[in-house]
Amino acid sequence: MKEQQTSMSAKQFYAFLKTLNWPLGVAIGAFVLALFQTIAGLIVPLMTKGLVDSFGEGTFTWTTVLFLVALFIVQAVAGGFSYYLLSYLGESVVADLRHKVWTHVLHLPVSFYDETETGETMSRITQDTTVLKSLVSDQLVSFITGIISIVGAVSILLYLDWKMTLIMLITVPVSVFIMMPLGRMMHKVARATQAEMAKFSGHLGRTLGDIRLVKAYRAEPIEEEKGNVAIRTLFGYGLKEAKIQAIVSPVMTLTMMTMMIVIFGYGGAQVAKGALSAGTLVAILFLLFQIMMPFTQMARFFTAFQKAVGATERIQAITNLPVEPTEGVLPAPEGAIAFDDVHFGYDEEEPILRGMSFVANKGTITAFVGPSGGGKTTTFSLLERFYEPDRGTIRYGGVPIDDIALTDWRKKIGYVSQESPLMNGSITDNIAYGLLERPSEERIRNAAEAANALEFIEQLPDGFETFVGERGMKLSGGQRQRIAIARALLHDPDILLLDEATSNLDSGSEAHVQEAMHVLMEGRTTLMIAHRLSTVTHADQMLFIEKGTITGRGTHEQLYESHEKYRAYAQGQGL
Repeated sequence: MKEQQTSMSAKQFYAFLKTLNWPLGVAIGAFVLALFQTIAGLIVPLMTKGLVDSFGEGTFTWTTVLFLVALFIVQAVAGGFSYYLLSYLGESVVADLRHKVWTHVLHLPVSFYDETETGETMSRITQDTTVLKSLVSDQLVSFITGIISIVGAVSILLYLDWKMTLIMLITVPVSVFIMMPLGRMMHKVARATQAEMAKFSGHLGRTLGDIRLVKAYRAEPIEEEKGNVAIRTLFGYGLKEAKIQAIVSPVMTLTMMTMMIVIFGYGGAQVAKGALSAGTLVAILFLLFQIMMPFTQMARFFTAFQKAVGATERIQAITNLPVEPTEGVLPAPEGAIAFDDVHFGYDEEEPILRGMSFVANKGTITAFVGPSGGGKTTTFSLLERFYEPDRGTIRYGGVPIDDIALTDWRKKIGYVSQESPLMNGSITDNIAYGLLERPSEERIRNAAEAANALEFIEQLPDGFETFVGERGMKLSGGQRQRIAIARALLHDPDILLLDEATSNLDSGSEAHVQEAMHVLMEGRTTLMIAHRLSTVTHADQMLFIEKGTITGRGTHEQLYESHEKYRAYAQGQGL
């Protein structure tokens, strides 16, 4: 996957946020409560001013104290409800974002998965979206209310003592001057960290997904070192981020402490001269804290914002990719499959198919044979529309398959490969996989029986509810094949693609699978790939493929007589 190279602007980021589903009522409620909490915080210094001045004037009353206590309680309650609503808001937004990314990822073409590691894609859906949730839940509203708090506090301070307020405001441009270059650095570090985290997730997914290969070839030290390199890189980025934070936090603290010392000195002198009351000085100090806390929150928001922008760039690098087309005409109820001068290559400089042309009539069996790397599996991939031909046309019933709605087209195809991958679930889940409506137990049982799988399933401790493990590793190859055939039978496709479906099986398992496959092929248009010629000699036509071209076609007997390489293949296998 090619990542976006240009940095996202703040305007683009806000435009992206608008595309998400925000629960408006919750957002307004959280904002109102946070605003109420902020206003209550601004009232407290004024009440404290009156309370402190009342001690000197002898006008103290408990009413003021009780009012202050009530304000504190209301502020705490509003803060609690506001926190919950903000968390709800963040979870809702990130759930909507994950839904959109997940839906988009599922509908991306197979070429995307050829170029992108699974773990990297997982990182986009989980980690990058979590970064955005942190910004929304923890920082966004507090940033807005922080601005309100600062504006309110400064307004009150101007009313109490405008000279002291101007002294404080001098620190604002100083802080901004320091924060701007640090913010740019933080953005670069955040982007690099997210990219490295995605690579690390990709490595984890690849290694753990093929753990049997790792252990079989004693590759633990190699994979351990690769992981350690990524961990050390992430550690380095973490330290870079810490260095920036180590500058930001002390600078902000130093600025605020300097301001406090100046206020204390100047305010104390004013009180000593009688130009300022003690209560007013206390109120000013309270308001100073009302400014300091939001400034600290803004520093955190700035950091979180830069991280969120970096994460969003990488999310959009996926969501901007075009998905598979979904619209088209309904497929013909029946018809021949025809390849007309089809050219294709995964790389433009290395073509795989070079002018492939053939017709597979309805209800017939077409077998593809020939040396490895000739383009047989690629032909199946094009037929399933995992890829589009570079040139030429594939038709079904005379209609180009590109014009057929993709979902309708794939409903017509049943695919059984030599590996027959299964999902981590029960046997029932795997037989019924892909069906939107759960079929009856009787239908599942009938499909298993037709696939010659019922006997071994009933011998398992939990029968159809037996969990097959990741990729079906708890079952043998022959058992996985028969479950895959049962799945194809349950879907009742018009077209069957059988890719080396018996190549990895022992003779006993092969006999069971072959019997099931004969049931599966009845009345269907079947295309088969096989290296064992004995499994396809009954085919209506055989296509001998070499280097992406068909060099021979006909029945087994016809090819044996007319095609030298085929005859050598057949004789080498004792035919």
